[in-house]
Amino acid sequence: MALYESVFIARQDISSTQAEQLADQFTEIITGNGGEVKQREIWGLRNLAYRIKKNRKGHYIMFHIDAPSDAVQEMERNMRINEDVLRYMTIRMDELPEGPSVMMQVRSERPDRGGRRGGPGGGPGGGRFGDGPPRGRRDEERKSDAPSDDAPASKSEDTPTEAKTGGDE
Repeated sequence: MALYESVFIARQDISSTQAEQLADQFTEIITGNGGEVKQREIWGLRNLAYRIKKNRKGHYIMFHIDAPSDAVQEMERNMRINEDVLRYMTIRMDELPEGPSVMMQVRSERPDRGGRRGGPGGGPGGGRFGDGPPRGRRDEERKSDAPSDDAPASKSEDTPTEAKTGGDE
């Protein structure tokens, strides 16, 4: 049998107990078709990144499954039919992770996300606005670009270079 991780999002209108009943329904489908749900996590009502079918929030539920592909296909078919399920995604895995998922860990228990700019263990420079050298003040740059008072003024196009001669009219 193959290992899978499946996450689905249920509508915000249903209660938490109804979301759990939905998870029970999908668990029964897996076990009825010769599979086993190794782990089930209910992540709760969370904000969606964008609106899905006029919903801004959804109940997130995750399964770790050890089942034949037919059982997973039947579960996905039922998810597609059920109007309470907004989205679902099932992926095949080589091995199932041990312990709680990242979503269930307390922030202090999560591993450090080093390699990001500006944070602990951040990238080069560690600054907020890139890794270039520090810039001077903008007024100093503008002063250095402006011509100094000691430099001779160059000819401008407004000054006449040749005397105009009047014509006989």
